[in-house]
Amino acid sequence: MNSEKNATDNDAALWMIYGANGYTGRRIAREAVSRGLRPILAGRRREQIEPLAEELGCPWRVFALDDPQQLARELEAVRLVLHCAGPFSATALPMIEAALAARCHYLDITGEIDVIEAAHDRHERAVAAQISLIPAVGFDVVPTDCLAAMLADELPDATQLQLAFFSRSPLSPGTAKTVAENQHRGGFVRRDGQIVNVPSAWKTMDIPFRSGTRPGVTIPWGDVASAYYTTGIPNIEVYLGGDAAQIRWMRRLRPLYGLMGWPPVAKTVRWVIQRRVHGPNQQQWEKYGSSLWGRVSNDSAEAVEATLETLGGYPLTVETSIAAALRTLAGEAPIGFCTPAKAFGKNFILEMPGTDVEIHRVESSDATTGSPAT
Repeated sequence: MNSEKNATDNDAALWMIYGANGYTGRRIAREAVSRGLRPILAGRRREQIEPLAEELGCPWRVFALDDPQQLARELEAVRLVLHCAGPFSATALPMIEAALAARCHYLDITGEIDVIEAAHDRHERAVAAQISLIPAVGFDVVPTDCLAAMLADELPDATQLQLAFFSRSPLSPGTAKTVAENQHRGGFVRRDGQIVNVPSAWKTMDIPFRSGTRPGVTIPWGDVASAYYTTGIPNIEVYLGGDAAQIRWMRRLRPLYGLMGWPPVAKTVRWVIQRRVHGPNQQQWEKYGSSLWGRVSNDSAEAVEATLETLGGYPLTVETSIAAALRTLAGEAPIGFCTPAKAFGKNFILEMPGTDVEIHRVESSDATTGSPAT
């Protein structure tokens, strides 16, 4: 497929937002322009990219991800691509390969374990290409990754890490599709350094968030991959905080999750999501923040816990992804694969508005542990 573009040679020195027409990509583009930046806006739908670019006064390009050689050409003169087009399980690898071929820094806002692992596997190639390869620079997984790094520094011999988060903000269409399309795969945790498949909603635990204790359930969040590379801790679980009714339904629906692996069902679910899921509106965007909790423990039953309060998932993704892109362009990110906390430091999250952390040691008898769901 031939690309359509209006980016000039001067524009090509800019960074690119691919998937700028999506819910989160559009928000990132608007905020970037409000700060005086002028990224190239790109995607595969001209009818959405061109009007947005003209409104914001940005150069634009239209191309798909199915032609590796053309994709690499589109990135040849671009210094950095911020990839925002999900589901990343389908889109990230073509863009990573193109970035490697074009020697273009690659960042994305994924929360998918497989994408983070795939980026890690390409570390040596990224070093050879002299590019930074930093997946998950949004809510997935910046706050949890930084929290994990802080906790690991407090207890250097930790062997177990548990992370949890909670937010009332609705999902965007892209996030909802990613969650739905991965249901049939079950859950994942890291055990003795290896990623292990477990049932969906495998464990439950009461999470002591700063605002109060909530029930939580294990989910296959990106930290199962990334936190291991940030901290070296071999046993990792991630929990989603909610309420008891939500967790009961997650358990009851487990027998049906396998149907999402059947293409007709998956296609129907995507169709429904596209028409029914719209992401947080402006009021919800401003109203709902995020609460996070983390705990590390060692073989001597010592434990350290922390709570972190920050922006809602989507506003935070806008903030962290732009900050990560600018730092990478400024040469502040390491070459090769890196997690956000490794690339920008454990205090990266504390530089975001509305964010603070509290850390404290806990008695082993007070430490919380998850229990397998029945």
